[in-house]
Amino acid sequence: MALLEFHAAGKRFGEVAALDGCSFTARPGRLTGFLGPNGAGKTTAMRAVFGLVRLDSGSVTWHGAAITAAVRARFGYMPEERGLYPRMRVREQLVYLGRLCGQPAHEVERSVDGWLERLQLAERGRDRVDALSHGNQQRVQLIAALVNEPELLVLDEPFSGLDPIAMELMAGLLRDMAAAGATVLFSSHQLDLVAGLCEDVVIVDHGRVVLAGELEALRAAVPERFVDITFTGPAPDWSALRATPVETSDGHARLRVDSLDDIQALTSAAGDGTSILSLSFEPPTLSELFRRAVAT
Repeated sequence: MALLEFHAAGKRFGEVAALDGCSFTARPGRLTGFLGPNGAGKTTAMRAVFGLVRLDSGSVTWHGAAITAAVRARFGYMPEERGLYPRMRVREQLVYLGRLCGQPAHEVERSVDGWLERLQLAERGRDRVDALSHGNQQRVQLIAALVNEPELLVLDEPFSGLDPIAMELMAGLLRDMAAAGATVLFSSHQLDLVAGLCEDVVIVDHGRVVLAGELEALRAAVPERFVDITFTGPAPDWSALRATPVETSDGHARLRVDSLDDIQALTSAAGDGTSILSLSFEPPTLSELFRRAVAT
């Protein structure tokens, strides 16, 4: 199985430990969300995959072996800070970047034209990059990572600055890449989007992995449960119940509870004039998992 694996990776920049014994796996055919606060080590880890950062200790492997230049030619990388030539024309630049991966010219041109069409940029192929909007430049940067049909796709904040339509286009493309067998690892601060897109998550803090695994299994493993209630009429006195309010507003509350019995207490607490319209009982969201993981 083609795995991307970090084995106790360590990297220091002076007194700062960007990576500190960082170990995790990204699996083929799956989307892995790579999460953490600013400065947690995500970008350093991604750059290590491509040899842009030399580790002080540990290793990163693909198929269980060291990653060589020939192997990296089969990878795709989309950095957070765009690495495009702003005065170069879009199609010309993408063909040039594709040729750097060692692919024949006719294959690169076919791939570039296909991706330009799919990402709705076919009519902008002759434009200079700096004539494009931020979102369209983001799409061009993505095509640069895809033009060699990569086995591993690594993206650093790919949804930054995109409008909702472009975000859905990007999300659909990443799903399709994973469904075709690629290993997809990407970072994002948009946790609701990650929760709806990824099967696996890796959360890092201060260069260390603090939580990793299948998202649904990680959610189920937390003993706390949360209740979302919508209601009409006066709000019950949550403080009198065995529940901790997480957020409350007119007609809605999200509460942390310990057991199913607590839910029964909540429903019976609705007083005269209060009607419960809906009630859901669920594990913590990814955002709640994230806050819990980085707070420890």
